[in-house]
Amino acid sequence: MVEETAGDSDKEDLNSRGSNEDDLAESEEKACLGEGGEVVEPHVGMEFDSEDDARRFYNDYARRVGFVVRVMQRRRSEIDGRTLARRLGCNKQGFSPNTKGMVGPEKKPRPSAREGCKATILFKLEKSGKWVVTRFAKEHNHVLVVTAQEYTNVSMQLDKDKRIQELARELQRQEKLCAEYRESLISLLTTVESQADQMSSKILAVVESVKKAEAEALSEALTIGSDK
Repeated sequence: MVEETAGDSDKEDLNSRGSNEDDLAESEEKACLGEGGEVVEPHVGMEFDSEDDARRFYNDYARRVGFVVRVMQRRRSEIDGRTLARRLGCNKQGFSPNTKGMVGPEKKPRPSAREGCKATILFKLEKSGKWVVTRFAKEHNHVLVVTAQEYTNVSMQLDKDKRIQELARELQRQEKLCAEYRESLISLLTTVESQADQMSSKILAVVESVKKAEAEALSEALTIGSDK
């Protein structure tokens, strides 16, 4: 097996596939997102149908997390030259050569774009034909930078979350008002029912009084009639 580090051929190969990646951006974006819209994180044992699928997945993961991918190494077969393994990593992995440039009258070191980051992933071609993640280092030793598109997506999500919270608070307020109205209505109905019971009692008392008065009047009339 022949193991190679990233060179011009890899960079050209990476660039030549840019247009194809644009065409597949939407489908790969969905593959990198879970059901709740969260970013799916690579893990050892994750399988892909091809090297391109694996690479696109990691590129999309990197874009969403906030770093740029650099091709690190490729292992090829000594028999047919096909790729057997591919290692990708953060573009800040390793250290730049300590070259110096003239800045003013004194020599000053040029700023380094690499910071010795250890974030990396290794894909290997298995006998099954699947490309499998065999190594994954997640942690970065530098600040991650979210792209403008991801910043827009995050802002939209924050706005959505804020709106949901506002609607939830409004719903709670309406539920509280409904509960208060319900209690007031129950209290009113109880009062009306109590007053109705009292009115019914008074009406019954009046009816009984009228009946009693009629009975007494009738009895008195009968008594007078008998005396004659």
